[in-house]
Amino acid sequence: MRRKDSPPEGLGPKADAAPVDDITRQRAALLGDLTLRGEAFCHRYTDVLDAWLTGLLGDARRVALVAVGSYGRREMCPGSDVDVLLVHSRSNDIGAIADRIWYPIWDSHLKLDHSVRTINEALAVAETDLKVELGLLDARFVAGDRALAADLLRKADAQWRRRAGGSLERLQTMATERHATAGEVGFLLEPELKEGSGGIRDMAMFRAFASVVESLDPEMLAEPRSTLLDIRVALHRLTGRNEDRLRLDLQDDVGHALGLADADALISRLAAAARTVTWQLDRASRLVRASASARRKSDEPAALAHGLVISNDEIHLAEIPTDPAGVLLYAAASSAHHGALLSISLLEHLAAITPSQEGPWTPLAREGLVSLLGAGAATVTAMETLDQYDLITRVLPEWAAVRNRPQRNAFHRFTVDRHLMEAAAQSAALIRDVSRPDLLLVGALLHDIGKGYAGDHTDAGVILMATIASRMGFVADDVAVLVSLVRHHLLLPSVATGRDLQDPGTIAAVAAEVGSIVTLELLAALTEADSKATGPTAWTGWKAEMTTDLVAKVGEVLRSGPTSVVDPESTDPAADGDAVEPADLRMPGRGARGLGDRQLVVEGLGGQLRLHGPDRPGLFTATVGLLSLHGQDVRAARARSTEGGGVLDEFVIEPVIRTPDWAQFRADLERVLSGRLALEARLAERARRYRPRPTAAVLAEPLVLIDNEQSSRATVLEVRAPDGIGVLYRISRVLADMHLDIRHAKVSTIGHEVIDTFYVVDIDGAKVLDVAVLDEIRMAMLFALHQVWVAPPAS
Repeated sequence: MRRKDSPPEGLGPKADAAPVDDITRQRAALLGDLTLRGEAFCHRYTDVLDAWLTGLLGDARRVALVAVGSYGRREMCPGSDVDVLLVHSRSNDIGAIADRIWYPIWDSHLKLDHSVRTINEALAVAETDLKVELGLLDARFVAGDRALAADLLRKADAQWRRRAGGSLERLQTMATERHATAGEVGFLLEPELKEGSGGIRDMAMFRAFASVVESLDPEMLAEPRSTLLDIRVALHRLTGRNEDRLRLDLQDDVGHALGLADADALISRLAAAARTVTWQLDRASRLVRASASARRKSDEPAALAHGLVISNDEIHLAEIPTDPAGVLLYAAASSAHHGALLSISLLEHLAAITPSQEGPWTPLAREGLVSLLGAGAATVTAMETLDQYDLITRVLPEWAAVRNRPQRNAFHRFTVDRHLMEAAAQSAALIRDVSRPDLLLVGALLHDIGKGYAGDHTDAGVILMATIASRMGFVADDVAVLVSLVRHHLLLPSVATGRDLQDPGTIAAVAAEVGSIVTLELLAALTEADSKATGPTAWTGWKAEMTTDLVAKVGEVLRSGPTSVVDPESTDPAADGDAVEPADLRMPGRGARGLGDRQLVVEGLGGQLRLHGPDRPGLFTATVGLLSLHGQDVRAARARSTEGGGVLDEFVIEPVIRTPDWAQFRADLERVLSGRLALEARLAERARRYRPRPTAAVLAEPLVLIDNEQSSRATVLEVRAPDGIGVLYRISRVLADMHLDIRHAKVSTIGHEVIDTFYVVDIDGAKVLDVAVLDEIRMAMLFALHQVWVAPPAS
């Protein structure tokens, strides 16, 4: 039998006054001792209850009193239920024994959750009731027959381990439903401390996972448990009841009771604790699934770039990194894109060796960050992992000011830092709407960075972005765009919803502020991402429609009026062999002119490759294909003609498998160019052997964009397609087959997608203007790319 709270009226004996008065006095003394906070109060209260209940049970034989739930865990807060199980061996007088325990508890006005069962009855109920099964995991002997209690606990533990697989699945389903109702403790304005994600129940759930996974220890949650119990005890004391909703009107008082300055300090501390609980629980859940998968099939370790390997859904360090910050961000991006955990050893090692990045970033760090931000929803999970080891602040020291910083209004559902993560994740879905997805992703991550600083957050953010973007290695023009995104991130929604869009003056004013089509499209995407990351009511159909209307009108002005910003001649990288190069393509050695020698020279230096000499048919295509065959990713490329019929091809590369052997590469390149190496067949074989790991990401269909307006001297061809072995080779092969000469190429990878831009001319050195020919180029390119693209399953 099981009953909760008070007995039916008029039933059962009245308890003696002495035991009731005794617990009432002791409890009042504990509540009045304000030096007892959190766990200290819980443990003292638990001890008092243990002693009192032991006295109530007396010397009953073959009967044991067992604490379960929060009482079993010694987490008794002022308003907690007294959750107990009376175990017996078919005792004839068990009813009388139960009455002499239950009635004093009821008469003392304590909430009682109780049951009376034999061992077999308790185990049978646990088989069908997951809450009872979990309660027994936390069970603890209090009084009576210790051997009887030990027998129950031993059998309950064995039963749990036999059934843990199915039970944990049901537990996760229950938790998902509970979280959907109660929300996230770390982000709500009025969090639910017990039922919410990251709350008290989740800590108990973690103990269930830890009971079957050796690498998990309940003490991993010692610090957040202390914080949550501090707050819960103070809240119960303040309200005088079992209150777990931390209401706004109580937060200052609870904070003061804990010696904190104000409600913001309280919520910041709570957010940090709850996020740790949520992260640890998510990790535990994934480890349980990985453990089950490993028992069925063990994955062979697979090499990633930069000294990383992935095995059984965990990423590990295989060698000591020379660029810790770059490897840190690359590892986080790999975790997000492969759906794999970063191993604890990797996190601890990088936490120990990664210095604060207050100086210039390496290209690997910048590209790693962009790739991480391009992972969509998985970005948040990966960044939360970095945050648990305080690693975001290592690469971005300014992050410390917004970390766990609450936004105390009903409009925002997240802390500042989590809002920025969510905005970046939302923007990843919009990268095909903009010409510079890297700037969109970084702008989304940092658009509210000023909220951690004094004064207007936009003014502070403008200054911070200028510093951060320069440190990341963006060129001056890109820094200016990123600063503009911060300065104007509220411009479009403010004007769209508050001004007359039929007024030409309004449109002209916005166009003057925005300044360029590139910035306009980035602001439009940022507005949508920012709104969706704010809350469910921040991006309505009406707001979207008004913003779209505003963007269209401003775009017309920018395309036709004097505000169209830049002269394409001055920025066209294909216009002049001496044009300013991107920072990641400034290579040491000779310039573009005076390279008319007749011998092909291959110069490999670190992560860069330069080829110069006679312009041979198919050289660029052969080079990118061979780089892929040698286990290298091309991050950027440039092809230029030189005096005397020569060519200068430059590449920034990233090892995927190994560091290149440039002598072997030079020999292989000659074999390809002379028709003695079957490059395409070799690439197909390598793609078969090194098939990418499966990913949960939905890969977008290849897209080919052709523009004859951006450049005065070349046709601009932009290709967006899922990444894979030999993708750049296929693209350049099509260009060669269509007799197009590459004047300039910029290659980048964001998440699962490559974004490659080529400035091309025909065999006469002119732009391709024939519409029919352009259609053929597009058709050929899509055909080649569809050879490696796999359509997502039909919904």
